Amino acid sequence: MKGLELSRRYYDQIYRPAIEKSFGDRTDRMAFGLVGEGSECYGFDDEISQDHDFGPRVIIWLTTGDFGDFGAELQAAVSKLPKQFLGYDGVNTSQYGEGREGVFTIPEFYARFIGMDHPPDTIREWRLLPEVNLSIATNGEVFSDPLGEFTKFRSALLAGYPEDQRLKMMAARCMKMAQSGQYNYPRSIKRNEFVAAQMAAAEFTDAASSLIYLINNKYKPFYKWMHRGLLVMPVLGEESYNLLAAIATSSSFEENISGIETLCGLVINKLRDMGLTDSSSDFLLDHGPQIQQRIKDEQLRNIVPWGE
Repeated sequence: MKGLELSRRYYDQIYRPAIEKSFGDRTDRMAFGLVGEGSECYGFDDEISQDHDFGPRVIIWLTTGDFGDFGAELQAAVSKLPKQFLGYDGVNTSQYGEGREGVFTIPEFYARFIGMDHPPDTIREWRLLPEVNLSIATNGEVFSDPLGEFTKFRSALLAGYPEDQRLKMMAARCMKMAQSGQYNYPRSIKRNEFVAAQMAAAEFTDAASSLIYLINNKYKPFYKWMHRGLLVMPVLGEESYNLLAAIATSSSFEENISGIETLCGLVINKLRDMGLTDSSSDFLLDHGPQIQQRIKDEQLRNIVPWGE
């Protein structure tokens, strides 16, 4: 059973009924769900995933005021709930796996991942946040949130980057894809610098994946799930997934160079369709500045295209 389904059943059958019995109407001031660290929050878990930090678990989010009123009482009640469920033991917490279940204030929970207790509301704040952390903070599922405060914060993040910041990042990813994949990968092969070529391929894969997520107005997840997550991206997701998989598994440098150029071509065509570039070049380096010129914020627009 997938971890997210396991946790939802645990919430429906064990967690929620017990909390309602003890806390009555106060239950409607609580948000329940499973969001954050762990492959199960993305739906990517399998049997291998169950060796650490896996088991039936639920997170409860409270406002700061409610946490002060009954948070300690709620945490004590939660700690007494049965850990075994449907044949699964309680969460087998690893060395750095603490904090993946229990009771949190809403600001505390989000600050863990994005370093601030409020949704970012300026370009400067958005620029401080790593893509991966935003992905972690917005994955999973909210089982119940009658009060709506947790969902309000979550929705602000799920809306994606402000358009100027998204364009800035897209411009930088184009530059990186061109530099690492189209330029340095074949040059490293010609020099028999195969470690450098491998590094260039990895840089290209990271930049290309990030760009596909940005095109889809989504956040790139942790590197282990970055490639797999492309499959659910509606725009260029499957194509990029297959091409990057081929580059990672092929022993032919010529095939890899061809795959890099094919993916760059698909990206360039999509950028043209989006009205973000009108360059006829097949080199992505020429398209980064085109995207950047469409940024409305003058200060952001004037930062070098590489600067991200």
